[in-house]
Amino acid sequence: MTREQLAARIAEVALLRGEFILRSGRKSNYYLDKYRFETQPDCLLELGKIIAQRVPAECDRLAGPELGAVPLAASAAMQCNKPCIFIRNQKKEYGSAKQIEGVYNAGEKVVLIEDIVTSGGQVIEAAKSIREAGLEVLKVIVVIDREEGGREAIESAGLKFEALFTTTDLGIQKDG
Repeated sequence: MTREQLAARIAEVALLRGEFILRSGRKSNYYLDKYRFETQPDCLLELGKIIAQRVPAECDRLAGPELGAVPLAASAAMQCNKPCIFIRNQKKEYGSAKQIEGVYNAGEKVVLIEDIVTSGGQVIEAAKSIREAGLEVLKVIVVIDREEGGREAIESAGLKFEALFTTTDLGIQKDG
């Protein structure tokens, strides 16, 4: 599947029109339902391949914040043969009481994977959790940048940012 075909496929299965409130609190006349493309084997396989190609050699493991980035991180980990960890939104209150699931060691270098970025707040929080665990975030790779300030916020937080697609790449007309 070419990059253009994948963009068209994501838009075909995930783009919803109507009135939506985003996680950031913003209103939008469209919504990209990440679960609609992340649950399609063809999309998930191709996204894993593309993400894996962008993982630097010095990376020790991939990280995926819950819930949407977990399948993306797992798919990319299989493609580049690197282990992954999963970042909970909140530390669990039972069992091992972890916020980061999986095996890792302080000092390791991590690539943080995210599905869709609007304001960047969720990515910044996940990166903070990773750093607090003693890991280094090499860069953030997102599938879709909604082009609404997320890139700028993430870069302002001292993180390198790379988006596989933007809403423009997907042929989405902006709000308004």
